[in-house]
Formats: sequence, structure tokens, C-alpha cells
Amino acid sequence: MTDLTLPALPSSEWKRTKLTLHLYAQIVGKIKLATTPPRNHWWNIALHLDARGLTTGPLTLDGTTFDLNFDFLDHRLILRTDAGAISGFALEEGLSVAAFDANVHELLREQDLDVKIGEQPYGLPIATPFPTDEEHANYQREYVERFWHALGWAYGVLDEFSGWFCGKQSPVHLFWHGLDLAHTRFSGRRAPLPDSVDAVTREAYSHEVISFGFWPGDDGIPEASFYSYTAPEPPGLRDHVLHPADARWLERPNGSLALLPYDVVRTAADPRTHLLAFLQSAYEAGVETAGWDADDLASSACPPPSELQQLRLR
Repeated sequence: MTDLTLPALPSSEWKRTKLTLHLYAQIVGKIKLATTPPRNHWWNIALHLDARGLTTGPLTLDGTTFDLNFDFLDHRLILRTDAGAISGFALEEGLSVAAFDANVHELLREQDLDVKIGEQPYGLPIATPFPTDEEHANYQREYVERFWHALGWAYGVLDEFSGWFCGKQSPVHLFWHGLDLAHTRFSGRRAPLPDSVDAVTREAYSHEVISFGFWPGDDGIPEASFYSYTAPEPPGLRDHVLHPADARWLERPNGSLALLPYDVVRTAADPRTHLLAFLQSAYEAGVETAGWDADDLASSACPPPSELQQLRLR
């Protein structure tokens, strides 16, 4: 997917589809949460990209292995089991969140795999429980496919960038609470957290991190963007210059965010190098201000200093 022309994702044209898809993903993600053992930093709950869309990867319940897959080529939600069962239903305009939720649970019940989940949105400005949400029922195939192609391209660049680092780092995976494709690097040091912090945050940020990702936007930042943040945020982080020149720092209540609009990358003469310049500059800002040992954490695949300098000139 790294050579395709990146599609436009104007928020005004697919906002409602994006929200419906986000809620679909939360339902499937919560099923994964209910059927996987805990793993550090909540890595067990993330969805993963595959050749046709998004997948839970293998899940196990009562001795049966199964997976749930969003097929964004045929636009179906598919359940597969290790006994050879395959079933699914169409993803289409008018399929409400309530209907999606009911259909997923019915697929699971047919294979004796149904599980209870928290039937309400997480981290979204929506309070309607999934089983009664008839309002969100927008599914524009064209924009789902555009988003999927953008995710696939972003995955390729983030995966390449991950190869430059030899410390502990996450896979490139999609967190359904924010619908963002994320990759995180760790210094190896514990992070100080107040006693009052919630359990989700405590597990996610138990260690110093620099995170990077791509997400389709939210109410505060409507347009799709690439991002990075350092946590805990070190003093002086926002004083560092980001590359390319279109990147900027955004101060938010929960910390500073380095941002590069997706449209800037999409329309650049060399989108891949444009994005790598941003990722590396955000990493250097975090490393230098947080006091990480950048030399020790650089892998043998990391470009030499002369090539990294070229990224800074973009």
C-alpha cells in the first residue's frame, strides 16, 4: 500500500460515517477485551491491520479459537473459527450501531462464543448504549475505503520508522477507543504517576513513552492528522522545532501534541519522506528534553546522521 495515491479525507464529507465506524470498532474491540488475557499497556485490546481491513487476531474462548474481521473490500464483518465455521453480515448504509451490535452477538451465539461486554461507548461524547443506538447508521463505502487505504499507507511508514529503534516498543496497531493507528517507544524507565490516576491511564503510562500515530480527527481537531507526544511531558518540549515546516505544536489540557495534517502529507511531492521527517523530529524533541540515551536506543537499521540531517532540511 506504500505506493498508492493517498486519498482525500475531508471531515465535512465523512464525519458521520467515521463516527459510526468508530462505534462499530469499539464493539468488536470490547469483545477482544473480554476474550484476551491482560498485556502491558493494553496491547491485548488493540485491533490490527491485515490485507483486507482490520482484525482482532486470534481470540480464544472455552477452547475455541476465533477471530473477527472488518473486510473493507467486500464490506462485511466476518467471524471465523478453528473448526472451519465462517459467517458474517454486510456493512452498509443504514446499518445502525444497535443492529451491528445485535448482529455481532448473534454470530457469536451461533458458535457458542458470545461474551458480555460493556455496552456503551468509551471516550466519546455519546452516552447512548450500543443496543439502543439507532441514530448512528451512516456507512459510505467510498470513505471507509479511503480511510482504510490511508491506514495501510500510514502503517507502512510507521512500521519502517519502528525499525530505527532497538528499545522496547509497541507494534503498529489500532486502538479502538480513539480509532487511531499508534506506535510507541519506551525509554525503559518507570514514569511517576499520581495516586489519583485512573487504572486505564496507570497501565498505559506506567513507563516513559514517546508515541506516534495517525488518526482521523475528533471534535477538537476535525481533520485527519499525524501526531506525536512525549509522556510524561518534559520541560521545554514545545521549544523544539518540528519538521517539516507545516508541523506544529498544539497545547492541550492533557499535554502537548505535535501535529502534521494528513492533507499536507497527502499532497507532498514525497509523502513518505515528509512523514518520516515529522516522526524523527518529534522523536528527537522528546529524546533530548526527556534525557533518553538516543545513541543506545538507535538500531542498526537507523539511517546514519547524514541522512537524518537531510530529514531536518525538509
